[in-house]
Amino acid sequence: MNNENEFNYSVDNQFKQSIPPKKSGFGKTVFVPFVSGLVGASLVVGVCFGVPNVKSALIGDIKPTTNNYSTTQKTNVPSNNDNIKNISNYSSTAIEVASSVLPSIVGIEVTYNVSSFWGNSQAEATGSGVIISEDGYIITNNHVVSTENSSSSYYAITEATGLKVKLYGDDTEYDAKIIGTDAYTDLAVIKIEKTGLTPAVLGNSDELQVGEFAMALGNPLGMDFSVTAGIISAVNREVSASDGTTYLAIQTDAAINSGNSGGALVNSNGEVIGINNLKLSGTGIEGIGFAIPINSTTDVVSQLIEFSTVKRPYIGISGQAIDSNITEIYGLPAGISVQSVEENSPAQAAGIEKGDIIIKIEGKDVKTVAELNRIKYTYKIGETVTLTVLRNGQEKEFKVTLGEQPIAEKQEQNNDNTSSSQTQENNQQSPNQRSGSSSIWDLFR
Repeated sequence: MNNENEFNYSVDNQFKQSIPPKKSGFGKTVFVPFVSGLVGASLVVGVCFGVPNVKSALIGDIKPTTNNYSTTQKTNVPSNNDNIKNISNYSSTAIEVASSVLPSIVGIEVTYNVSSFWGNSQAEATGSGVIISEDGYIITNNHVVSTENSSSSYYAITEATGLKVKLYGDDTEYDAKIIGTDAYTDLAVIKIEKTGLTPAVLGNSDELQVGEFAMALGNPLGMDFSVTAGIISAVNREVSASDGTTYLAIQTDAAINSGNSGGALVNSNGEVIGINNLKLSGTGIEGIGFAIPINSTTDVVSQLIEFSTVKRPYIGISGQAIDSNITEIYGLPAGISVQSVEENSPAQAAGIEKGDIIIKIEGKDVKTVAELNRIKYTYKIGETVTLTVLRNGQEKEFKVTLGEQPIAEKQEQNNDNTSSSQTQENNQQSPNQRSGSSSIWDLFR
């Protein structure tokens, strides 16, 4: 008895369904021809789709939509290609700048005698410099080559016993001598006996714009002739070093580390726009470094080469900024309290007295000694400036003919100034740190 649902077992096909013959009917006369026709039509259309002209004639151009935007919406959205930025120009700029400026960068190594509780020893500190003449003059930071303010309660640096310079692409170490130093600007000039050097091209720091390309070159952490790149983060940023010196500096996020001090900050043309000298350091702080604007160095460097020091205008006072608490309690104006007046000084000749409060110089308000000095140094020795002071509750004006700062006693750091604890403004973040390096002590000071 045949059953259409039976399965016939065999060795060759254990589960082969038996398909009995079909009787002719609807499937044979209608369904099969219909399916055959449909398949044929599909093949014809498929071939036509492979021919662009035929495809276009049949259905036109279809533009798919993506990201849930309608075709109307998409016309207002930039294409992916529009969003792709070519950074090859940036890379080429960095390569060209580095290759053109590195021959003007030097490494500096200073050897010191150090006296401490454990005895006498020697230590080395490293920094960087920028070649400014073909015959061997180099600009760097004062704190790289000077022993001033380098002692602590644990040690004392008695003297620098050696100064060596490394040139880019040259394995020779050259002996260098100090031509002049200036603690106020943290600048120094040294010299090696060699000619044929590549002097750096100086730019114009007064034209800097926030956001423009910047590259720092130097010798951080003993890694000779390294470059880091970033942007100009700010200009004319007032910063105070831990020794109380106040600078108007260029701020950059190009990495500046220990050993970068005295190196160059350059623009996209390979022009030196600043001399690296400070960084902000501490937990959670990254990418905040500072450089001395190159325009403020030219007169200083010229004087250091000519006189070994900087001749500055001199008033002849010592003063202290009036604390904001005192102004509130006693109703005093913001200004500088005169603590003492030097004998035979321009201030004494003009009639300035101890206890006067200087509130203006040449009509410009001053609240700190740093502000007073900054304005004073824009005038020349022999020129006359007007000081507005408060004496016994009344404003008075005095004409002061600026003298020449006494060089031998280096009074400019004490007179017309205050102690570092008085001049340094409170820093709400971490102390500014200078980027020299040392094997046994920290030149971040």
